[in-house]
Amino acid sequence: MSHFETLMARDGHAFQAYMANPAGHVRGAVVILQEIFGLTTHIRAMTDSYAAEGYVAIAPALFDRVRRDLVLGDSAEEVERARGYRKQIPAAKTLLDIAASVAVARHCGKVAVLGYCWGGTLAWLAATEISLDAAVSYYGAGIADHLERKPACPMMLHFGERDASIPSAAVERIRAAFPQGLYYLYAAGHGFNNDTRAQHYDAAAAALARTRTLGFLAQHIG
Repeated sequence: MSHFETLMARDGHAFQAYMANPAGHVRGAVVILQEIFGLTTHIRAMTDSYAAEGYVAIAPALFDRVRRDLVLGDSAEEVERARGYRKQIPAAKTLLDIAASVAVARHCGKVAVLGYCWGGTLAWLAATEISLDAAVSYYGAGIADHLERKPACPMMLHFGERDASIPSAAVERIRAAFPQGLYYLYAAGHGFNNDTRAQHYDAAAAALARTRTLGFLAQHIG
């Protein structure tokens, strides 16, 4: 069953989180980190889908620090608005919200973070600062700007070969900085996992990345 709950970060900030619980045996927990569009139908569907795989899944509303209940579309105007909202939130504050979500999930056992786009970059940052058992990043465009910080847990990273926002040189820089990561490239562009954005979605790449992600979670989370 899915529902919203109010969580609180260590600095006293209260935020909403979309939570989904498995119907049966709990294998562990996954904290789902949003794209720059908020807790969209896609992010909520991903949260539900990991709950269906046996994981308690939590998606924190990371935009709550600047505006509550913010969900944006992908028009050029809304993308610019989303980028503006993202820039208003220091990474350190966002990590407090992620850490609070991880803490809530800890009663389930091992915990992973899994992020898309902005969330993919945040998954990297969370893996460098928060005690985690695993992390997964989908097309984290900002990772190359944070290579001085290294993940302290196993990490899988998915990239699109045709992603203009993450050139191959950036992927190679990330790989050189963190060679122990698991890297996968797909014949797809940015946002290939998001089936609500037809111009970006690539069903074959999304299916293969999910299979690999589930195998990775089974190995490190349960």
